[in-house]
Amino acid sequence: MIQISTSPGQLWEVDYRAADSIDLNGEPFAWDIADLGQGRFHVLHEGRSYNAEVVEADYTTKSIVLKINGQRVELAAKDRFDLLLERLGMSNAAVAKVNELKAPMPGLIVDIRVEIGQEVLKGDALLVLEAMKMENILKAPADGTVATIKVVLRDNVQKGQVLVQFA
Repeated sequence: MIQISTSPGQLWEVDYRAADSIDLNGEPFAWDIADLGQGRFHVLHEGRSYNAEVVEADYTTKSIVLKINGQRVELAAKDRFDLLLERLGMSNAAVAKVNELKAPMPGLIVDIRVEIGQEVLKGDALLVLEAMKMENILKAPADGTVATIKVVLRDNVQKGQVLVQFA
């Protein structure tokens, strides 16, 4: 189960076990989705057609920006571990101890937006990782100073590989 919120303040609980078995706020969610490639999808739900495009996906902060029928929608996801840490009052403590950025998926480094010694704030863009023909902006998980950059432009990286270390 994950919890998804939007910037205007809508909140959904999504429980999925497989692509064909999704519950939204405890109710079955019936939809048909077609992958059009390059982060674009066509969705049918309750007789209505939607065009969806993944504009930006940051797997570190679990935030996604979509365009649905041309309208921009920003989403933030929390999995069961995030929700548990939040209930225990430990969500900020867990983030503060992050001292490196790891690749959330295999891909190609197409842009490096920081330098060694640069001060960054949580959410600042550090690198751009191309995966499955989509560019993913990898952002700083916490405030800090860039100590080392473990990749160079056009490097192929593996999931979990350390990309940036912080002082």
